[in-house]
Amino acid sequence: MDLMTVTGYRRATTRADLALAPGERFLAGGTWLFSEPNRDVTGLVDLQGMGWPRLEVSRDGLAIGATCTIADLLALPPHVGWAAQPLFAEAANALLASFKIWNEATVVGNICRSYAAAAMLAACVTLDAAAVIWTADGEERIVPVASLPTGNGTTTLGHGDLVREVRIGADALRARTALRKVALAELGRSGAVVTGRVHEDGRTVIVVTAATLTPTVLRYDAPPTPTEARDDARAADGFYTDALGAEDWRRHVAGVLAAEVAEELA
Repeated sequence: MDLMTVTGYRRATTRADLALAPGERFLAGGTWLFSEPNRDVTGLVDLQGMGWPRLEVSRDGLAIGATCTIADLLALPPHVGWAAQPLFAEAANALLASFKIWNEATVVGNICRSYAAAAMLAACVTLDAAAVIWTADGEERIVPVASLPTGNGTTTLGHGDLVREVRIGADALRARTALRKVALAELGRSGAVVTGRVHEDGRTVIVVTAATLTPTVLRYDAPPTPTEARDDARAADGFYTDALGAEDWRRHVAGVLAAEVAEELA
């Protein structure tokens, strides 16, 4: 869809270029930005000129740059010891988007859009990812990705704040993972997504998204039983009703999926 209100375009090459004027928005992949009228947008600041690495692998783990597409992430060669790496493909396939969109849509864009059913957000929260934020006032802060969403499509990011990259630690990448999802329609947006990871020492994380307005993170020192995971998931706050599912249905199926994830991880 055309952005009929846009009258300006800038290609950023330095951090100074990232200072947004009123009405300007950052452009990385743009698959969501161009999907709706967005009449409050009057200018675009293209991030592709910044020359940031899309992916960086190190002993510390993985850094996902702001311009890294979903396709880039899925094309990353298998890394020895990273048992969690298949979670990225599972999350991509949970999105309401075809593989063609993966070539343009960015991982960070999915996180910053922060819809409840943002599956790349779910994967990164499950792996305890951290977001490196370049703030509008020229500072930098690092926060858990799980703390960014404040609702279905809202975040703590202010106008001009930019998620420069997302970092995932090697410890989390070595964990085994699992993903379950359900939707009312076969090709519809997910009504509930439950992901999880388990370490060799038994530490376990189970995350509920899509069913709750913000990610629900459950942590255990040892693998929970399916019954424990089911009950804890259903006891969470933030279940909601919309055209994609009723609150009580979301609560019920989140419990079912959490039990399945706990059983697989155990």
